[in-house]
Amino acid sequence: MKYFIYILIALAAGLIIYNITHLDFENLLIGNSKTALISIFASLCVIVLMSILLVSRTIQKKSNRK
Repeated sequence: MKYFIYILIALAAGLIIYNITHLDFENLLIGNSKTALISIFASLCVIVLMSILLVSRTIQKKSNRK
């Protein structure tokens, strides 16, 4: 499960990089740039949620040892 989480984080980071190349900085909220911006925010959410999951699993393992 741990490796699957890391793979999801890596894929989300790759999608962020890919979508940054599709941004038109003059018109951020029009056309393909809007879709890329939404995808960037969604990928950032995935990274944050997976990081929270990793931390919570670490805390759970430490609490079960006591």
